[in-house]
Amino acid sequence: MDIGVLGALAVRQNGISITPTAPKPRQVLALLALHADKVVPVSVLTEELWAGTPPRSARTTLQTYVLQLRELIAAALEDGEPSGEAQLSAKDVLVTSPGGYMLNTAGGTSDVREFERLAGLGYRAMDAEDYQGAARQLRAALDLWSGSALTDVHAGTQLETEIRRLEESRLCALDQRIEADLRLGRHRELLSELTVLVSRYRTHENLHAQFMLALHRSGRRGDALEVYQRLRGTLVGDLGLEPSAGLRRLQHSVLMSNAEQPSASADDSQRLVRSA
Repeated sequence: MDIGVLGALAVRQNGISITPTAPKPRQVLALLALHADKVVPVSVLTEELWAGTPPRSARTTLQTYVLQLRELIAAALEDGEPSGEAQLSAKDVLVTSPGGYMLNTAGGTSDVREFERLAGLGYRAMDAEDYQGAARQLRAALDLWSGSALTDVHAGTQLETEIRRLEESRLCALDQRIEADLRLGRHRELLSELTVLVSRYRTHENLHAQFMLALHRSGRRGDALEVYQRLRGTLVGDLGLEPSAGLRRLQHSVLMSNAEQPSASADDSQRLVRSA
């Protein structure tokens, strides 16, 4: 079984899609896919589907959704290319366990697991100051995303929590990849990407700090200072907060230098970015 959730939901058995079109079964499959090879309790599935107000028929209705998914799995097992998985039954793939259900991937792929593996390699490379390797691994991890997680699934409370977690993991990997690229002197290449990112994440201080640093290293001190002022206006106006001490130090460093020669060293500037 191959699972994709970093974008539209895509679950394939023997190369054949088993993703249902009906909203509720899609929710069930999405939650099982996110926790593949682990039992998802009935209570968690019920909360996802009915948000604390389940009907009296909730257990029976959930069983109906599971049956619909198994029918799709059975069709895929029957029609797919012959393989070791083809000898499984639908109940072997969508397993009933005491208190819940489990999606058995039988060693298949999961884009979330691959993302976490590659991102982990990237973080370790950053710790080892292997910025070339970090940028490569983190870029490969981010390339697995084709949009927002589970973008085509109606999300209840459980899926919303999982989607927020995944998006935070994506943003963390993105932050570290940009830092690695800055360490490698790729500030000009980053300008267009950071222009989009600071517009999307209007109060994210570290992205703004990275944008300031990239602009300043590109000889655009005035633009870097304008980024700071724009962020400060947003933070004060929307949240009633001043920029962090780290970001203020970076602004001061840019302000006190000339446009062609930043006064802070690369390491000092990068330290300010991380503390912003």
